[in-house]
Formats: sequence, structure tokens, C-alpha cells
Amino acid sequence: MLLLSIGEDVKREGLADTPRRVVKSLLFDLCSGYSQTPEEHLSKTFPSDGYSGIVLIRDIPVVSLCEHHMLPFTGICHVAYIPGDRIAGLSKFARVVDAYARRL
Repeated sequence: MLLLSIGEDVKREGLADTPRRVVKSLLFDLCSGYSQTPEEHLSKTFPSDGYSGIVLIRDIPVVSLCEHHMLPFTGICHVAYIPGDRIAGLSKFARVVDAYARRL
């Protein structure tokens, strides 16, 4: 429907599989965050061994789609927290950010 509305010939050779490719890219890449939860990424933690300072993870790359126009945008994200008895690995927070970014 989108291709038709902009005046494209949907039977043109280059566009024959475009609708399938778009759906596949949305489901398995651009919007794959809907099938993930933060809990699955943060399920493995370690004893904090008394560490009580702030933990800061800076400059996590973000690629997402605007929910109003479904156009891509990029940026960076910073995450900070004060651990309790347990602490999570730094890479886990990048995965949580990515899981949320891969949603509209």
C-alpha cells in the first residue's frame, strides 16, 4: 500500500520482494526489542562486595525508529545507578538500552 501510494509500480522487478524484506527487517532487526525484556539481560549479577559508588556507563550508541513517522534516528545514551547488594556487568546495560531502542 505504501509503495502504491507514492506512485511506484509494485510489479517492477526491483520492488517484487520489497514488502517481504521490509516486514522481515522490522520483525527481526529494527523492532526486535519487543521480543526482549530488561530482566533477561540483567538476570546475571555479581556480589557488589560493598561497592557503594555510582556506576556510570557512557556513550552507548542508540539506533531507533521514531514512533510518529517510523523514520530512523541515532544518538547516545548514558546509564547510571547505585548498586545494592548485587551489581550487573556493564555490557548488560548496553543490551538493555538496545532492547528498548529497537522499539518504536
